Amino acid sequence: MARKTLKTTMSKRFFRKICAILTVGFTLFACTPTIDYRGYLLHPKDIAKIHPGLSKTQVLSLLGSPSTIGTVKNRGDRFYYISSVVESEAFFRPKVVDRKILAIHFDRENRVDGFATYSLENGQVVNFSSRETPVNDKDLSILRELFRNVGRFDAGGPASAP
Repeated sequence: MARKTLKTTMSKRFFRKICAILTVGFTLFACTPTIDYRGYLLHPKDIAKIHPGLSKTQVLSLLGSPSTIGTVKNRGDRFYYISSVVESEAFFRPKVVDRKILAIHFDRENRVDGFATYSLENGQVVNFSSRETPVNDKDLSILRELFRNVGRFDAGGPASAP
């Protein structure tokens, strides 16, 4: 009888150790960040092929369609090739770790006038969808709005005329 209890206690200990190891392993695995590459992946070889004087169709054949196009009146178009590296962990909000932008400027004849590369350090992050409606210079709460006119009664109505 003593042998069976010794075996069962040893197997229970072994089972608990395995469960603890698996729990720690799954916890560490769940906290590992996931890296996601989004947009146009810029390669230095592609950037080296761009030079002033190329036509818009040549740029499109070399790099493909841009991420976005900027059109300004009285000037040529601008192509923007945008790539981002986004890191996300478990249930936390994803964070942009790196961003690269290749901006190609065209003149009125649709020839490359100039180009530049930008990174996350060159600019500021613009939140296009903040889901907040801006208020004109005031942050009024509902209570402040309701009680704004308390005490501003005009006693000079038709009944109080001399």
